[in-house]
Amino acid sequence: MTAITATTLSDGRELFYFDDAGTTGPGEGSSGMSTAGAERTKAASRTPAADQRALPPRGEPGEVRFDALTDEWVAVAAHRQTRTHLPPADQCPICPTTPANASEIPAADYDVVVFENRFPSLGPALGPVPGQAAWGTALPAYGRCEVVSFTPEHTGSFSGLGQTRARTVVEAWAQRTAALSALPGIKQVFPFENRGADIGVTLHHPHGQIYAYSYVTPRAAAIGAAARRYYEAHDGRGTLTGSLLRSEREDGSRMILEGNHFSAYVPFAARWPLEIHLVPHRQVPDLAALDGKEKDELSQVYLELLQRVDALYPTPTPYISAWHQAPLEAAHRESGYLHLQLTSPRRAADKLKYLAGSEAAMGAFINDTTPEAVAERLRAVRVQAPCGAATAAGTTAPAVPGPAEPQGAPA
Repeated sequence: MTAITATTLSDGRELFYFDDAGTTGPGEGSSGMSTAGAERTKAASRTPAADQRALPPRGEPGEVRFDALTDEWVAVAAHRQTRTHLPPADQCPICPTTPANASEIPAADYDVVVFENRFPSLGPALGPVPGQAAWGTALPAYGRCEVVSFTPEHTGSFSGLGQTRARTVVEAWAQRTAALSALPGIKQVFPFENRGADIGVTLHHPHGQIYAYSYVTPRAAAIGAAARRYYEAHDGRGTLTGSLLRSEREDGSRMILEGNHFSAYVPFAARWPLEIHLVPHRQVPDLAALDGKEKDELSQVYLELLQRVDALYPTPTPYISAWHQAPLEAAHRESGYLHLQLTSPRRAADKLKYLAGSEAAMGAFINDTTPEAVAERLRAVRVQAPCGAATAAGTTAPAVPGPAEPQGAPA
């Protein structure tokens, strides 16, 4: 089981240590590539190192403004202009603390850490935001933004983590999804990773983020509306994402990986040069609703998927890894379906797709690749798959009865 230890930083922000299964506690001597040889004790792990920095008090949140033209909320976070930007390794704010670098993480070592962002787009205040408003409406940017550090190692990427560490990250995503969903005013929880300078990362250290919104984001609202229409048209006996998974598996030409609990494919109408959807076979609204076996396989399949993506080109592939979880309103929970959308603007080894007129102005994507060709390339690359991972599509995959529809009510 993953051990979790909570503490606070000197300005009051929360921080959580998540320990790899089989170790005895967080924070002191558990590097990403090490074994449990540090022989930490539970007693020591429950008293994590204190943050010795004299940080200024936390500021007030930014604001959200209502765009009456599109019926959407827009966050205004001018205070983020001063956030850390691509520091050298010896000044990294999410490496373990050393005498020369008092970082955001007071421990001398750790496995996985989640903490409140010092420069949040949303929060730290919590409260309600109305679903609709009039022109000129501005409110505090209620919500919460957290950083997830995957490893104490400054270099590398998620695809280079061991299976045990990847499983710890999955557990952190699930635990924080549940905790953030319970906060007052939160309507949507979004774990994601921006990877690579071409995506616009501000820290090289392997990490992701979790946003807890006080409103339903435009993309989630559009996906949720389509899911609800399908659900109601089928009298509550089918889900849209489930039906898409079934169709992709039956067609087969865009499938990449198939497992007992998860499958991955390039969607029929992919928008990006590289786009992959990773979908559980059982309908669940979010990561917190996955059971232990599903989390185990997810950590294996996700690692293999990222390794395939990185093997496409001579240099690491920039991507956005976005976990689409059902918003917290009841209507979304019934028809919503957890899935990952992993996208990259890289259309060739030396070319990126930029969102120009049609995409940026009209939201009308024009893809420079064919989904079938991309899926074939992803199936063909050679990777060292984690033990127990899903089989590549086109090989002998385990039979999965009824993958497209829920097996019991969503948790």
